[in-house]
Amino acid sequence: MQILLILIVVLGGMGLSVEAGLLGPLGSEVGELWATLSIFGVGAALTFFLMLFFSPRESPSFFSQPPLLLIGGILGPVYVVVLTVVTPVIGIALTMIGILAGQVFQSLIIDHYGLFETMERKIDIKRIIALFFIIAALIFMARG
Repeated sequence: MQILLILIVVLGGMGLSVEAGLLGPLGSEVGELWATLSIFGVGAALTFFLMLFFSPRESPSFFSQPPLLLIGGILGPVYVVVLTVVTPVIGIALTMIGILAGQVFQSLIIDHYGLFETMERKIDIKRIIALFFIIAALIFMARG
């Protein structure tokens, strides 16, 4: 089961690279913020239709959730604006490895302390070495 979930995550990451590649040209045509709005507009419409057919009818209210849980609503557009502005300048591969370095670094901290009600997974030498290799890849790609 874990292998299947890892495969799904890898495919999702591949989709993000495609999205980054599409955002650059879209941003240069309509502007970075309009490109971001269009991406989220299409995503919101798709999510709405998926909710109509697949969401449980008795789910808790969106408005009853703690505000901290809704920060992703701010972080998502920031991420897309960064992709839209940076990708055309430094390329998709360097953008994605930079994003990956930031994600893994922050994820290690979140896991280590069990933030956001996640299970604690302490930082160990294997995780530090993995982060080191990602940072090394970022440095090698930036110099290339």
